Amino acid sequence: MASRLRGCLIGMVVAGGLFALATTAVLLLHREDEPATQPLSAEVVAEKRLDERRMELTIRSRALAGTTKVRLLLPADWESRRDWPVLWLLHGGLDDYASWTAKTDVDALTRDSGLMVVMPDGGRCGSYSDWWNGGDGGPPRWETYHLKELLPLLESRYRAGRERAVAGYSMGGQGAMLYAAKGYFKAAASFSGAVHILEPGVPQAVMAGTTIGCFGTDWKRVWGDPAEQRAVWRAHNPYDQAGKLKGVDLYVAAGAGDLVEDLANRAARAFAGRLERLGIPVRTHFYRGGHDHASWQRELHRAYPMLTRAIGAP
Repeated sequence: MASRLRGCLIGMVVAGGLFALATTAVLLLHREDEPATQPLSAEVVAEKRLDERRMELTIRSRALAGTTKVRLLLPADWESRRDWPVLWLLHGGLDDYASWTAKTDVDALTRDSGLMVVMPDGGRCGSYSDWWNGGDGGPPRWETYHLKELLPLLESRYRAGRERAVAGYSMGGQGAMLYAAKGYFKAAASFSGAVHILEPGVPQAVMAGTTIGCFGTDWKRVWGDPAEQRAVWRAHNPYDQAGKLKGVDLYVAAGAGDLVEDLANRAARAFAGRLERLGIPVRTHFYRGGHDHASWQRELHRAYPMLTRAIGAP
């Protein structure tokens, strides 16, 4: 029981999991109001078709100073158009780019949807952030890789359009809201997400999760100390960035019933409350359930109509 609880805690907190980029960008724009003038800095070093829909890319990223992978679920007749609406799905701490297809029914759910699904790796402890690294910056720069390297690469070479939605669980819920707050997505959903990393008790969980989940990694590398580098934490806290989500279709869900999910629930309620005080509409679902893929699959089904409607997918 203790090992299961520790694993559950790690899976959510790991560097923002619940609570746990290099000078040149990719090609094209990284925001919809910016010109497509920058050269590619990420390189596709391998491309593999796993089956009719699944494509796996291996990418060399300057932002990460190494290689990483992304899995795509391609729509039927993928080569018939160059601007497919896109749903990004972000994984949680200790998981990886293959977790959504391995542990949920996302393949079946999206099979006839007329959209492209993008599932990038976010690192075991990545927190969908450019790491602080003692104030020096530098790799890993997960945010820069995703938004300024991978996103334009998919648009320039893999027929992804600019109508985008994003969803994620645990650490990925934090990433979904942070990326949406930067103007890249029209809809965002968080399932048991790290949407208030300064909620009482959460910073301690982040510290423990990073230390245990990514053994040998100093947890301060991610955002620094929550007291001394408060501004850095706030810059990566969906709760503090909530005002930038105006105009984005939002869905926030969390369960209750185990230690990790209870913490997620508190964060989700605080985040939803802040959105409501700001006059930003949000659909919420609070339920009895644990911090697990069965819950996140169910919540993806609940959020799916909102996500696809926002990006014009059939």
